[in-house]
Amino acid sequence: MDLTPLIRPGLQLVERYGPAGFRIAGVVHTGPVLVFPDRTVDWAPAEISEAGLAPVVAAGGVELLLIGLGRRMYPIAAELRLALRAQGIAVEAMDTGAACRTYNVLLAEDRRVAAALLPPR
Repeated sequence: MDLTPLIRPGLQLVERYGPAGFRIAGVVHTGPVLVFPDRTVDWAPAEISEAGLAPVVAAGGVELLLIGLGRRMYPIAAELRLALRAQGIAVEAMDTGAACRTYNVLLAEDRRVAAALLPPR
């Protein structure tokens, strides 16, 4: 199914991803990014932590955060999940490809979603 017709102009659709970075809404981003429906920002986390994800909390209105962890998945710390849940944000961690695809589907459904994406290396 082609989701492209379902995406309103101006939304941040993840078009491509690879070891060097991402192409989102026609713009190439090198390295990790935080993707929101209305904007994409470069992200340089030292680690996946509450401090590293503070821009997601500050953005407001995010109900679900998808974390793309590169080529392999590992558990997100329970403390981080609880801290984000206290802010009303559910967290789902997965490999980056799955996070990009899931983000695009949820974006097309008009969900209040964001993605923290590490390039798959």
